[in-house]
Amino acid sequence: MKFSFSKYVWFDGKFVLGTRANVPVTTHAIHYGTSIFEGIRAYWNTKNLFIFRLKEHTKRFRNSGNFYNISLNFSDRQIENAIINLCRKNRIRKSCYIRPFYFVGQYGINLHVTKKAPTHVAIITFPFGDLFNKNGISATISKWRKFSDTSTPTQAKMGGNYLNSILATQDAKQRGFNEAILLDQSGDVSEAPGENIFLVKNNVLITPPLNSSALDGITRKSIITIAKDLGLKSKIRKIRKTELKLADEVFLSGTAAEITPVIKIDKKKIGDAKVGNITKLLTTAYSNIVMNKNKKYSHWLTRVY
Repeated sequence: MKFSFSKYVWFDGKFVLGTRANVPVTTHAIHYGTSIFEGIRAYWNTKNLFIFRLKEHTKRFRNSGNFYNISLNFSDRQIENAIINLCRKNRIRKSCYIRPFYFVGQYGINLHVTKKAPTHVAIITFPFGDLFNKNGISATISKWRKFSDTSTPTQAKMGGNYLNSILATQDAKQRGFNEAILLDQSGDVSEAPGENIFLVKNNVLITPPLNSSALDGITRKSIITIAKDLGLKSKIRKIRKTELKLADEVFLSGTAAEITPVIKIDKKKIGDAKVGNITKLLTTAYSNIVMNKNKKYSHWLTRVY
């Protein structure tokens, strides 16, 4: 997948050309993965650009660093304004992806990271469409397990944490699948490398609990709310590996993936290997919300212009 990054980035409080936003090779985060990031989407509906759940993303952005005592030296309001103004600076008038991140800078090879460690903050944007085929993808149950809270905080969107996701993705791609599904340390379903997972059985929506090492995804929480408002039954509970292939529908959720149907797991077709009715219903509802076509959820959106 190729990305065409926008001209300007926001770096430590200033707009600079992306080509000039450079850091030294001695940067601590390059060596140890001490970086925190968020993935945010903004949607263009021909009239305005709407950032989806900006406050929730900003809150998680800060909380992720707190797990590691890594300081975000800007207020939430400053980060939110930086994101809005960067979209304006780049004159973005198409749906895009926004990646804010902060990282430990010049700190030698010291592993005792404290809140006093120097950090830098950057935000980049780029046009973005579908991450996956919305007609459905294939997935495989990965040989790699999702790490647990006994080793690394599962709720931190930390650069180093995603090496686990990279391994699972490499394994899936090498075996000819579009995506991976990771199990937790107990062998129950956890999530995909960059997405939460849902299944539908007998018209009931089911997703793993957070103690299955699943991220408390913002899109996940949005879908649970939307499902309730649509009158759908939903459950948060442990999901056995065997339940996946017996599901009527399976889909992934995430900022980048939005709602992505899974129509095949390993060699087993899910349902009739087509996008299921509940997945369709939720996808339509979600699309209408992010495009500001459903005023009930307008408080989830932040206008750019």
